[in-house]
Amino acid sequence: MANNAVARGLTERRDLVGKATARLRELILAREPGAQIGSLNEVSALLGVGIVSVQQAARVLEHEGLLEVRRGPGGGYYGARPDDAALERALATYLRVHCSVQSEAREINTLVECELVAAAAQCGDEPLRSELRVLGDQLNACDTPASRVDWEGHFRALLFRMVRRPLFELISRVSMQLRDASASLIYEGEDGVAAWRLEQGRVVAAILKKDQELARFEAERHRSSFLARVARSEHSTGAGL
Repeated sequence: MANNAVARGLTERRDLVGKATARLRELILAREPGAQIGSLNEVSALLGVGIVSVQQAARVLEHEGLLEVRRGPGGGYYGARPDDAALERALATYLRVHCSVQSEAREINTLVECELVAAAAQCGDEPLRSELRVLGDQLNACDTPASRVDWEGHFRALLFRMVRRPLFELISRVSMQLRDASASLIYEGEDGVAAWRLEQGRVVAAILKKDQELARFEAERHRSSFLARVARSEHSTGAGL
C-alpha cells in the first residue's frame, strides 16, 4: 500500500510539472522573444503552482531553447526561441542514433520537395518568379557535377522563399544532412545529364505556368526517375548510397 501511495504521488507530481511546463510554454510563445515572463515568485503565482514545480518546468524549457533564466538585478524568466542550427543538429543526431538510414532521408526529402514544388506554383511574387526563370535558363550551363549540385541548392533555397513552410524546411534541411548522394550525381553520363536537365526544366516550367497539378506531376515524375536511378546504382554497386 505504501509503495502504491508513493507511486501515485510521483505520478501526480509529474503531471503537475507537465501541466506547468505546457502552460509556461504557451505563455512564452504568446509573447515576443526576449519578453520578461516574471520573477520566480511571479511565475509561481501566475501558474498556480509551487516554486519547485516552476523550477522543474523552467529546466525543461531551457533545454528546449524557449526560456532564459537571468539572475541578479532585473533578472527573472525571459522568453526565447530555439536556435535553428542547433535544432537541426539535434534532430539529425537523434535520427542517426536511432538508425535512420539514408534511404529514409532520401524518401522524406523527395516527398517534401514534391509538396514544395506544387505549392510554389501558387506563388505570385514576381521577383521570386523572375529568379526562378533565370535559374531555369542556367540549366544548360550545368555541365559539371559541382555546378549541378550548386543549381539544386539554389533551387531548393528559392523554393523555401517562395513557400513559407517552416516545418517542411526543417525536415528538408535535416534529411539533406543524412543524404550522401545528390540527384545530380546519380544522373551520370551524357544521357543522364540530359535527362536531369529535362526533368528539372519541366519542373521549373510548370511552376512558372502557375499550374499546381502539372507542377506536382512533374515533381513526382522527377522523383520517380531519381529513385529508380538510385535503385539501379545500388544494385550495380551492391552498396547503399
